[in-house]
Amino acid sequence: MEIFLETERLRLRRFTGADLENLVELDSDPAVMLHITGGQIPSRAESAETLATFLDYYRRYPAYGFWAAEEKSTSKFLGWFHFRPAEGDAPDEVELGYRLKRNCWGNGYGVEGSRALIRKGFVELGVRRVHAETLVVHAASRRVMEKSGLRYVRILHQAWPYQIPGDEFGDVEYALTRDEWADQGDIADISAL
Repeated sequence: MEIFLETERLRLRRFTGADLENLVELDSDPAVMLHITGGQIPSRAESAETLATFLDYYRRYPAYGFWAAEEKSTSKFLGWFHFRPAEGDAPDEVELGYRLKRNCWGNGYGVEGSRALIRKGFVELGVRRVHAETLVVHAASRRVMEKSGLRYVRILHQAWPYQIPGDEFGDVEYALTRDEWADQGDIADISAL
């Protein structure tokens, strides 16, 4: 198991082929999938394709990708985070994302993992800007972005392959630059920048 990052309560590690059941379980909850697919559950074959995509990402971008989130004290799978350049973005501009099991919601795991990834990106990976998107109506995800230090940038409208409640209001983008992050004083060693 290759560990990417640890926080007080979380361990973020690379996915392996053995994680298929974890993905299937996570994505089989309509509440988890509500703001992604409108609550539609992907098939097992679709989950296997998703896992293959996650694994391939490490080959192409070793420092970036999709990371299985586990509770450190129990090694229990909680969900995942992604931290990677989005298609068309520069290598030093990365997108942050997360998907956690419903029983993890409201426990601060999203903020804890996001802050740690943002810090790692700015201090160790040479990231210039981190951004994230969610539906305008997805208040919980927006709170995670805000508590992680990201700032509101804009509302945008993009096509969704699924009908999602509230998608007519668009998506919202939040972002944070390395300089803004440093100004927040959220670093242990300013010389690392």
